[in-house]
Amino acid sequence: MLGRLSSGLYRYVNWKWIVVATIVFGCFIAFVLPWQAEKSKEATGGGESPDSSFLYSADDLYRVAEHYGESGRSAYIQARFTFDMIWPLVYLFLLVVLISMLYRVLPVTSRWRWINLLPFMGWGMDMLENLGASLVMFRYPERTSVIAELTPVFTLLKWCIIYASFAVLVPGIVIMVVHYLRKRKV
Repeated sequence: MLGRLSSGLYRYVNWKWIVVATIVFGCFIAFVLPWQAEKSKEATGGGESPDSSFLYSADDLYRVAEHYGESGRSAYIQARFTFDMIWPLVYLFLLVVLISMLYRVLPVTSRWRWINLLPFMGWGMDMLENLGASLVMFRYPERTSVIAELTPVFTLLKWCIIYASFAVLVPGIVIMVVHYLRKRKV
């Protein structure tokens, strides 16, 4: 199934998808993220957001939940199931399209072509993080021990995988340039 997904992405992705993904991503960065950040700041009293941190602990998550107050926690949960369901799809779309376009020059039999599935792992960690943090916020002041301990791990993995997904664009560009230079020489 994953092989078919990866192959299908290579088959259907083209420059038009790159343009669309880039425009959507750019609009989110320029307009939606600042609006959402301001809205979140107002609702939570300017408190930090655990999902924007790279490292934090379960205790930090409970401290944030306390700082937010009841209305802030409610706003946080609502944002996780509205905005934070769309935003990960936006960066997923951009990364999958770019990686698929860059690595499509590799031989069909190369296992490196599966790299276009890497952003899906980051997206999955983001969804687990949203669920975990929302559950902790929802149940606060009750403790949700296992979830509270796992949520920071999901966040760390999310950021590592998203950064890795952006990082693989660089060798992808090199691979594509070398491929087309070799093709022109022939």
